[in-house]
Amino acid sequence: MNGQEISLKELDKNTWEIEEFGKMNVPGRLFVDRDSAKGLLAEYRQEDQWSSLEQLINVASLPGIVSASIGLADIHPGYGFPIGGVGAFDVEDGVVVAGGVGFDINCGVRLLRTPLEVRDVTKVKDKLADTLYRTVPAGLGSEGEINLSIEEIDKALVQGARFGLEIGYGIEDDLEYVEENGRIDGADPKNVSRRAKQRQFKQVGTLGSGNHYLEVQEVKEIYDREAGDTYGLHEGQIVISIHTGSRALGHQIGQDYLSKLKDASKKYDLPIEERELVSAPIDSPEGREYLSAMRCGMNCAFANRQVLAGLARRGFSRVVDIPPQEIRTVYEVGHNTAKVEDHTVNGVQQRLLVHRKGATRAFGPGRKELPKAYRGVGGPVLVGGTMGSSSYVLRGTETAMKMTFGSGIHGAGRAMSRKKAKSKFWGEDVETSLRSRGIVVKSHSYPGLAEEAPGAYKDVDRVVDSVDTNGLTPKVAKLKPIIVVKG
Repeated sequence: MNGQEISLKELDKNTWEIEEFGKMNVPGRLFVDRDSAKGLLAEYRQEDQWSSLEQLINVASLPGIVSASIGLADIHPGYGFPIGGVGAFDVEDGVVVAGGVGFDINCGVRLLRTPLEVRDVTKVKDKLADTLYRTVPAGLGSEGEINLSIEEIDKALVQGARFGLEIGYGIEDDLEYVEENGRIDGADPKNVSRRAKQRQFKQVGTLGSGNHYLEVQEVKEIYDREAGDTYGLHEGQIVISIHTGSRALGHQIGQDYLSKLKDASKKYDLPIEERELVSAPIDSPEGREYLSAMRCGMNCAFANRQVLAGLARRGFSRVVDIPPQEIRTVYEVGHNTAKVEDHTVNGVQQRLLVHRKGATRAFGPGRKELPKAYRGVGGPVLVGGTMGSSSYVLRGTETAMKMTFGSGIHGAGRAMSRKKAKSKFWGEDVETSLRSRGIVVKSHSYPGLAEEAPGAYKDVDRVVDSVDTNGLTPKVAKLKPIIVVKG
């Protein structure tokens, strides 16, 4: 058993609480359905088993955490923080936690809409898949057509998506529809190691491996007509999803700062319940340095997705006769971030550092951070599914602002580890199975396909239904994969 016996108190539909005990400073709060709650409790009670609930409790024990340690419907164990976890910390007496961001800094999704219908790509599906596979570099350690110097890397770490635009990828309108307009302030490349920068020389404009992908999708169903129209989506439409992050640079930043924050945790005598939750006070030299480096990683991811969007446009225009500029950005949002935001807590506005680990921003109507066109309905919440299921567009709400600091799910959530998935599934079988269902998969690695087999994940429809039912992030559109490009 992991620590003390616990119980979950049901607060509302698909909403549960772990009451404070021991060293917890706030309760743990879960937004999952009843069966998932039972499964998480069973996981907690197993010996030698990573436990999402234990990680949620450990996060609730960190200094300066506000309101609750939050687990969303796609929650599963991560390093320190659970994936699908949210923790908000008061900027004056809270801490910054590298494990609350993770190694794939600002991994996120860009959704592009096209003027095409399904019938426009059906006959050229295989050719389009081959072209995108050749045009968009993917795979472990993949390198792209852009070869940057240290000086150019530094520029990307400050400019974000604007850097991709300046070197010829994308259109000016893109930046309006990217979180933070594709650039977050406070990024100083001096706080990023030379080793991290060297690992990124040829990786801007690459997908990478693991759960990263480019998918051509059909808008299968619209649930909310007003929001769908606002986002420019309709049934039968072809869209493109790009899911990736800051690549090797972000990973190296994570590695570099784990040891620095370990020393900071000892220096400031912080109560750390899990070694992967090493932290520093937000306003300490170490905290400021990590945040600056992390923001460089965020901007690197923005630049990467900007270039990839440009490459996807080029691939499409080579096969289907449409100008690249007719492929427009619906939205882009990250899901491994720590961001300073203003939130109302118990009727009082507070400035908080909100960690979202495998969780995405889900801001409700009226927030100034959203594109002007979306402020009436709330921001798009982009939820990645699996190669064989569905992705979703949800929308942020006032309920999410109050209950989760404006946060939403980012995917289905893993049901088994990568190691277990590789022992259970064969990549060739996954490819054949998907092809039989009309999904063309182009991958650089059969073991990678096995790791990402649909059966390795939770049921995304069920996960999405749980947050639609409780009103956190209602459904707007369901997207079905047609073409998948993976590492």
